[in-house]
Amino acid sequence: MRLNTFKNVLFSVLFLAISFAGYAFENSDSKEGEEFNPKEMILHHVKDAHEFHLWDWKGRPVSLSLPIILWTDNGLTTFSSSKFHHDDNGKVIVEENGNKFVKFHEKIYQLEDNASVIEFDEEHHPINAHKPLNFSITRNVFMMWVSVVVLLLIFLTAARSYKKSSDGVPTGIAGFVEPLIVFVRDEIGKPMIGEHKYKRYMPYLLTIFFFIWINNIFGLIPILNGANLSGNIAFTCTLAVFTFIITTLSGNSNYWKHIFWMPGVPVPMKIFLMPIEIIGMFVKPISLMIRLFANITAGHVIILALMSLIFVFKTVAIAPVSVAFSLFITVIEIIVTAIQAYIFTILSALYFGMATEDHH
Repeated sequence: MRLNTFKNVLFSVLFLAISFAGYAFENSDSKEGEEFNPKEMILHHVKDAHEFHLWDWKGRPVSLSLPIILWTDNGLTTFSSSKFHHDDNGKVIVEENGNKFVKFHEKIYQLEDNASVIEFDEEHHPINAHKPLNFSITRNVFMMWVSVVVLLLIFLTAARSYKKSSDGVPTGIAGFVEPLIVFVRDEIGKPMIGEHKYKRYMPYLLTIFFFIWINNIFGLIPILNGANLSGNIAFTCTLAVFTFIITTLSGNSNYWKHIFWMPGVPVPMKIFLMPIEIIGMFVKPISLMIRLFANITAGHVIILALMSLIFVFKTVAIAPVSVAFSLFITVIEIIVTAIQAYIFTILSALYFGMATEDHH
């Protein structure tokens, strides 16, 4: 037992170190002669990208290229991200459909007719280029589709096992999924919304719980190179907007009365509380959005910052300390993946319960 645990820990340490080192070598090869910049590396790692960098082989990066889909003045333009040859500094020009494109900090720009390089003003706005409508499949979008496929496989397989079971006892993957579903129902849905109203909200609560959790887990896999959907503010914003819409549409007369004309308080206080309550309607989804995004992103930043110490101090002597602390934070992040899914789900259920609460 102890030997197996040691092997698992050793494998995790080596996998984490090799994955990060491979990324760092790619970054240093592309900017040979420059000092290692941990801030630039971390920001480049946590943001979305148009390809998956897997590893380096004989000094060259091995990547999974994703499709670039743009709507330009000449209509729809599609090509592979591999045509940029891993360039992210606007040096490689791709000519497609009569247009010239460059990639700068993972943003696609269309150059003017006579331009051969992208230029920026003092406020870092492009002078001779503009952004076309970008519908590209980035690594976050790709992983979102993967997570949807994984969730469908899990729950369809679980449903099939229930059909085959004669006594209704879950087997296989259903035995793992059922306790989680019961937990969301009994510890989140019923207490927060109520015994008689929780069922209509269970599909949404279960969807966001498992969807956030599975994507948080994918974000911890080093070989995916930071493809973490929950670390994208657009993703968390979309989920928060759905929660806001459901809360708003579910609000009964008692809910709106407490917002616009608080019962049981003097009229001057009603007038004073009304704008505060209205602001609170929008603060709740904003807090949901920022909480999930910030907590997931912070974990990645801490791990990368700790591993950067090896390259900042330029010595392997610091490697055991950096890898040990990075592994420790990674273990904590495994727990945080479930905690953040739980927090987002329980707060959403709480808002639904507040909107549907009857007058006492």
